[in-house]
Amino acid sequence: MTAVTVRHDRLELLAGFAVLVCLAGLLVAAMVGHHQGNDGGYPVHASFSQIDGLNVGSDVRLAGITVGHVTGTTVDPKTFQAQVTFTLAPDVKLPTDSAAIVTSDSLLGGKYIALSPGGADSLVKPGGVMTETQGSISLEQLLSKFIFSVTDSLQKSQKAAASKPAAGSLSDEP
Repeated sequence: MTAVTVRHDRLELLAGFAVLVCLAGLLVAAMVGHHQGNDGGYPVHASFSQIDGLNVGSDVRLAGITVGHVTGTTVDPKTFQAQVTFTLAPDVKLPTDSAAIVTSDSLLGGKYIALSPGGADSLVKPGGVMTETQGSISLEQLLSKFIFSVTDSLQKSQKAAASKPAAGSLSDEP
C-alpha cells in the first residue's frame, strides 16, 4: 500500500466515525425530546374505545393550540377500553362536560387529542376524569366501508338493469 492509499483509507474511516457520532447524537436528542418530563400541567384521565396512532408525548389541543401532552396509555382489563392520562396547562380550566376526541393532523399525519369545551359550571379537577370521549377513526375501516358501499351499489344497479326489459322489445306486441 502506498502512503496516499493509507491516508485516503484513514480519511474515509474518520468520516465514517464522524457520521456515526452525529447519528448517535441525533438519536439521543430525539429520545430526550420525545420523552419530556412534566410540562407543568395537571393530570387528567379519559377512556377511549380506540386510540390508534396516539402515543405518549402526543399533543393535547384546545382550539388548535397545544395545551398539554399525553403522559400515559394503558388498557383497562375489565372494560377493555384504552385509558389515557394527559396533562393540561395550569391556566386551562375545562368544564366537566367537555369532550376529548382523538383526531389527526392530516390524512397521514400524527394523532392528537382535541378538546371541545362544554358548558357545565363545575370544572375538571387535577386527576379528574373526562367522560365525554370519542376514539380515533381508522383510515382502513373508512376505506373498507367506502369500497363495500360502492361495490354494493354497483351490484344493485346491475341487478336492477338486468331485471328491466330492454326498451323497444317486441314482447308486448301481438
